[in-house]
Amino acid sequence: MSGNLVASMVKSGLYTRVIGKRIRFFQQLTSTMDQAHLYADLCIDEGTVVIAESQRSSRGRLGRTWISKPGNLYLSVVLYPDEVGLPLIGIIAALAVKKSIFKNTGVRPDIKWPNDILINGRKVAGILVESTIIADQIKYAIVGIGINISLKQEDLGELVASATSLDVALGYEVSRENILRTLLQELDSFYLGIKSGMSPIEEWRESLSTLSKRVSVDYMGLRVEGIAEDIDDLGNLIVKTDSGELVTLTSGDVTLAKDKIELQLPNINDPTN
Repeated sequence: MSGNLVASMVKSGLYTRVIGKRIRFFQQLTSTMDQAHLYADLCIDEGTVVIAESQRSSRGRLGRTWISKPGNLYLSVVLYPDEVGLPLIGIIAALAVKKSIFKNTGVRPDIKWPNDILINGRKVAGILVESTIIADQIKYAIVGIGINISLKQEDLGELVASATSLDVALGYEVSRENILRTLLQELDSFYLGIKSGMSPIEEWRESLSTLSKRVSVDYMGLRVEGIAEDIDDLGNLIVKTDSGELVTLTSGDVTLAKDKIELQLPNINDPTN
């Protein structure tokens, strides 16, 4: 599919104020995140979207790679949020992905804290947020979104038990152009909302599959076990330990198990996180 075709199909029905002001399509990149960082360093328009048909060195949260084959969606968006909006970028991106899938398929995905998108317990989309802060000033933020549209089960390899694609999960071909168009419109709406002071936290709380579940947390060499009680106003997870203590987690990697959810938090001294 040519870049011009993708851009024209999106723009022909794309009604947004910020997100999608500019759309840059590439047949292949190292990663859309890398390209978006280059654009942001040049102060490109807020809302610029970088889309790639495939990526050679895509990356996800906690330094993981993301399978990046043609026929799926890989994009990054350049944003210039304030200090209030920055912690909410990953949250609104997750909600935008969820709404886009629901509006185009009728399937309502779950969100696994902090922002993995699941269908039937398997990951169908992931989100990565990176920001550049200089002298305590937020220069920009990049939100990367990867959605498995047409990946076959054989493409998933060892991830077949924990990941899926829309085509596989639903049993029919899903239009990635429609998913993309709706995604950008929903992200635009949420972003304008947080800029005007609206909070997405309650909607996000209702979408989380992690809450009320038992979790085991490995963090800085310690293990904390308890119940995922709630989230706070910034989206941090609040866990009530077996001793009754409330522990607030700012980020983590959630792995579903039969009788609990295991969270492995990154070492904050690890520069790759």
